[in-house]
Amino acid sequence: MKKKLSAVPKALPRIARFERLGFGLFLHWGLYSHLGQGEWIQHFKKIPVRRYAGLAKKFDAAEFDARAIARLAKEAGMRYVTLTTRHHDGFSLYDTRGLSDFDAPHSSAGRDLVAEFVEGCRSEGITPFFYHTTLDWRWDSAQCDTKTFHDYLDYLRASVEILCRHYGKIGGLWFDGNWSRPGADWKEDHLYATIRKYQPGAMIINNTGLDARGRVGHPELDSTTFEQGLPTAPDHRGLPKYLAGEMCETMNGHWGIGSDDFRFKGPAEVIERLCSCRKVGANYLLNVGPTASGKIPDYEASVLRLAGRWIRATGSVIYDARPISARCSGRDFLLKGRDAYYYFAFDLARRGDAHVVVSGGGNGPRAIEGFPSRIRNARWKDSGADILFTQSKDNSLLALQCDGYDYGEDLVVRVAELIPEK
Repeated sequence: MKKKLSAVPKALPRIARFERLGFGLFLHWGLYSHLGQGEWIQHFKKIPVRRYAGLAKKFDAAEFDARAIARLAKEAGMRYVTLTTRHHDGFSLYDTRGLSDFDAPHSSAGRDLVAEFVEGCRSEGITPFFYHTTLDWRWDSAQCDTKTFHDYLDYLRASVEILCRHYGKIGGLWFDGNWSRPGADWKEDHLYATIRKYQPGAMIINNTGLDARGRVGHPELDSTTFEQGLPTAPDHRGLPKYLAGEMCETMNGHWGIGSDDFRFKGPAEVIERLCSCRKVGANYLLNVGPTASGKIPDYEASVLRLAGRWIRATGSVIYDARPISARCSGRDFLLKGRDAYYYFAFDLARRGDAHVVVSGGGNGPRAIEGFPSRIRNARWKDSGADILFTQSKDNSLLALQCDGYDYGEDLVVRVAELIPEK
């Protein structure tokens, strides 16, 4: 029978697992962290390769505690961590096993930091992912001649094979840099076949960059990417393969630590961004740049913990519930869980005396058009308090009385659980 073009393909098991992870921590950490000016500082300041390589003598990773980082991610409600095993400067946090001496075991750290990372994640029930650059400044991979580029691609594939063979089962590999040499033959078939050989259940993601958010790439890829921009709702109809979506963005303006970057996201923005990703079924990969010695800075750690408190107040909704077609007020949206629907209410105001509460906000009835079934109960996930509601005879129009927060509370986004009739 001929497949209808409008059919939605079923998600492969690895992609379905990835979508349920929901929220992840991105870590950009390497030699550049010693300069405290972001991960592109070598390129922007035109630091010679030999002089830059001298930073390896300072790179002792004295405060890198992989299990503590994984524990923080867990407190934040994150289910996976993606680490820069090698960034564009070409320095590897793993033992390259003779491919190069520009790696962590040959630095002052004197140890395989990816091995520690994987062990720390598994100890806390966190899924490890590996970021790996495809752009390499030591090879001048963006501009080198064709023969050198092909030699580089062999080196890249051998490097990825090491990651696939020596660290046990991983959640996936996250590549970045193909945009640096547009139109080139990156030998993706060969690279991805290596991953499938040793890590058949791993996600393969290749970042399309700032100018191509959401673009579909090689057939073997499992997710589209949205760098520093909110994801759009996907249209899976007629595609040969169901693809996940993931937005990655920074806590401030840099991926690697920026010592003089004060433009940080607060917990409210992180919560809103997470919700906006889940509205369209995408994961949220939030980056932190550890210090030169490998510690998560205090501010970022505090923000992550506050986000985790919000997630715990909503239960497992952000992981398991999926998008549903319904028209809601403003930024609000609806998700469908196994036994209930979940309404995400933005911009509610606090209630209280006019002398202490600033007026504004959207308290009052919120309408949902196109609701799929009749409900028998509505309640707030955080408190269990009942919500007044009214519903049209044909069930399609539902109005919730959203009265906002008591003084002393503000959840930023409040989640209502809507229980359907049996």
